[in-house]
Amino acid sequence: MPKQSKKPKNSAAPVRKQLLAFIQERGGRVSKREIVRAFRLDAAGKAELNSLLRGLREGGEVDRSGRRFQVAGKLPEVVVAEITGRDRDGELIAEPAEWDEVEHGEAPKIRLAFGRQPRHGPAPGVGDRALLRLRDIDEPGIRHEGRLIKLLDKAPVRILGIYRPLPDGSGRLTPVDKKSLGREIEIPRGAAAGAAEGDLVSAELLTQRAQGLPQARVRERLGSLKSERAVSLIAIHAHGIPNVFSPQALAEAEAALPAPLAGREDWRELPLVTIDPPDAKDHDDAVFAVIDQDPGNRGGFVLTVAIADVSHYVRPGSALDREALERGNSVYFPDRLVPMLPERISNDLCSLRPHEDRPALAARMTIAADGRKLRHTFHRVMMRSAAKLNYAQAQAALDGRTDETTAPLMDRVLKPLYAAYLALSKARDARQPLALEIPERKLILKPDGTLDRVIVPDRIETQRLIEEFMILANVAAAETCEERRVPLLYRVHDAPALEKLTAVREFLATLDLHLSKGTVLRPADFNRVLERVKGREVERLVHEVVLRSQAQAAYDAKNYGHFGLQLRRYAHFTSPIRRYADLIVHRALIRALKLGEGGLPDIAPELLAETGARVSAAERRAMAAERETVDRLVAHHLADRVGATFHGRISGATRAGLFVKLDDTGADGFVPARTIGNDFFRYEEKHHALIGERTGETYRLGDKVEVKLVEAIPIAGALRFEILSKGRHDVRRGRAQHPRPPHRAHQPRKKHPHKHRRER
Repeated sequence: MPKQSKKPKNSAAPVRKQLLAFIQERGGRVSKREIVRAFRLDAAGKAELNSLLRGLREGGEVDRSGRRFQVAGKLPEVVVAEITGRDRDGELIAEPAEWDEVEHGEAPKIRLAFGRQPRHGPAPGVGDRALLRLRDIDEPGIRHEGRLIKLLDKAPVRILGIYRPLPDGSGRLTPVDKKSLGREIEIPRGAAAGAAEGDLVSAELLTQRAQGLPQARVRERLGSLKSERAVSLIAIHAHGIPNVFSPQALAEAEAALPAPLAGREDWRELPLVTIDPPDAKDHDDAVFAVIDQDPGNRGGFVLTVAIADVSHYVRPGSALDREALERGNSVYFPDRLVPMLPERISNDLCSLRPHEDRPALAARMTIAADGRKLRHTFHRVMMRSAAKLNYAQAQAALDGRTDETTAPLMDRVLKPLYAAYLALSKARDARQPLALEIPERKLILKPDGTLDRVIVPDRIETQRLIEEFMILANVAAAETCEERRVPLLYRVHDAPALEKLTAVREFLATLDLHLSKGTVLRPADFNRVLERVKGREVERLVHEVVLRSQAQAAYDAKNYGHFGLQLRRYAHFTSPIRRYADLIVHRALIRALKLGEGGLPDIAPELLAETGARVSAAERRAMAAERETVDRLVAHHLADRVGATFHGRISGATRAGLFVKLDDTGADGFVPARTIGNDFFRYEEKHHALIGERTGETYRLGDKVEVKLVEAIPIAGALRFEILSKGRHDVRRGRAQHPRPPHRAHQPRKKHPHKHRRER
C-alpha cells in the first residue's frame, strides 16, 4: 500500500493578524515551537516568523517571557501567580510570576476568589505560588479575578536524612522519604556541620554533577536517632510541624494568672467529672446529668457538658493565638506530644483537674426520654471537677466493681450519666449515623522508646457515652451561633462523590450485595449493607471499602452538613486545648451570647474560610505524621525478623501490587506485583483485586494471607513482603486464556489510606 504523502511545509509565515489570533486562541501565551508546528513552517518560514515576532515585540503588541510569547498587556486565561499580600478587605492579592516591570510597568493585580465547594489541601497564603484561572473584571485598581486551580509545589529547600560519616572525612545521607528509598546523597568533607553517626539532619542540595552521587551540605542537626523518643523527630521535621514555642508565646503563657470568679456563674458545687483515656495528657471536658424534674418531660434528663475556657487565656491576635493557629492542633505521637498550646495553659490553667477551680464554658441541655434535645443554654462558669476517671474505671463501676474513687459517685453521678446516655442512644439509633467499626491500634512502648507490643483496645460503653455527650454539645454550639448569626467554623463532611458510589456499588455487586440507587443516599443505606455482612468473612472487607468511599471531614465557614453523623449542623466545641477550630467556636459563642471578654472579633468571611482551610490542612498533616511514626516504630520492631512468616489481610490493591496488614502488629507492608506467582496480575478496580491473566488466581482486598518479611527499612517505615498463600479462584470465572507479556513497567509505591478518626 503506497504511503500517504505528507502535507507540504510552508515557506511563508502567518500574517500579523493570523499570529495574534492564534496566540489568543491558545490562551494568550505560546512558544515559537508551537507556532512552527501549527503553521507547518520550513526553514524559510521560521526565518520570516522570527522577523514578524521581532516586529510585534518592538511595536509593543507582543511580549516575550522566557521562551513563550503573549499578547502585550493581556494575561492568559491560566497564569502562574505569586500571592503578594491582601487588600483592605483582607482578600488575597496576587501578581503574575513572570512580569517585566522595567518594560511593561507595574504588574497587574489579581484578586483571588474561592468557589463554593471546599478546597482540600493547604490553604493559599501570602508568599505562595499558585496556578490561577482568570476572568476580567472592572474594579478600581483590579483588572483580574483568579480562581485557584492548585497551589504549586515550592522547590524543596531541604532534604531530611540520617547522616553516616566515612573514614575519609566525607559522609553519606540516607533520605527518610519513602520515595527516595535506596538513594544516597554525598556530604563532602567539611560540609557535615558537626553531624555525628545516626544524626537526623537537614541538608541543602548543592550544584549537581553529571556523574556520581548528588551532593548536599548539612544545614542543621535536628537530633540523634540513638536517643529515646527520637523516631517522631523524623515526622515532625518532614512535615514541618512547629514544635518549639516562640519566646513571646511562652512569656504570655507564664504571665497568665488563674481566671477570677468575677463575671462567671459559680458552679463549683456541681459534681462534674472528667472521663478520659487512661493516658490522656489534657482534660478539657467534664460531664454531669440529673433526671429532669419537669413533669412535662417525664423520663428526660438535664445534661451538662463543661469545656475548659481556653478563650480566657488565648485572646485573638496574641502571640499565643498566632502560635495556636500556626499549629492548628496538637499532634499525638506514641513517644511524645506536640501540643497546640504551652503546658502552662494546656496542662495547668485549662486542664480540669479534680478539686481545683477552673474556668469553663458549659452547655446545659435538656433531653427527652427518647434522646431528642429539647432545648439548651450556654454559661460561662467557674467549676471544680469532683473526680478524674478513665473509661475502664468508670465502666467497672457501672458493672458493679467500684473503687474508692467511684463508689461515692455511683448514685449521684455515674448512674444518671449512664441513664442519659441510654436515652441519647435511642436518638442516635433513630438518626442512623454511619456505623463503621474500624479497629484502632495502640502502640505500647518500652522505657527506651522502642516498641513493646501493639494492642487494639476494646470500645466500651463509657467511651461511647462521652462521644455521644460531646456530639450533642457540638450540635448545640453550632445551632446557637447560627441562630445569633455569628460566624463560626463548622465541622463538615460531604456525601460520597458519585464516582466513588459507582465503584462501591460495582464492588458490592460482586458479593451479591446491593446499595440503594436513590437520588439521596443516606448513612442508613450503607448501614443496611454493613448489617448484612455482620459475622461473615467479608465483614472487614466491606467496612474498609465503605470507609474508602467516604469524603474527608473538614472545617469550613459554610455549612453543608455532616453526612457521617447524619446531622444538619455540627461544629467542634469540646476540645479547645488541642484544636484551634474549637477555640474559634468558643469565641463565637462568647460573642453571640455576650458572655464577656475573649469573643470572636469582626472577621471577613474569606479570612474565616482561610482559617478553616488552614486548620483542615494541619489536621491532615498531623494524621500523616502520626501514621508515619507508627510505621517507623513497627518497622524498627520487625527489622530483626527478616525471613519470618506472618499472617495478615490484604489491606489494599493497586496496579503495582498488594498492601498487607499483619494481624499481630497492624503493620502495613507491600508485595510488588512482579513477585506474585508465575502469572501476570491485572488490577481490577471493580473487584478491588489483582487477578491472574492466565489462571484467574485472585488476591482481593480483605483476603487472609500468609507472607514472609523480605525487607524492613525502619527510617522510612517501609516493609516488603513475599506472599506465600495461593489466591482464590471464585471472583471471576471463564477468563480468556491470553497471558500478557512478562514485562512490567516499574510502578511507584503508593501509601495505603489512613483510617479516619472518630468525630466528637
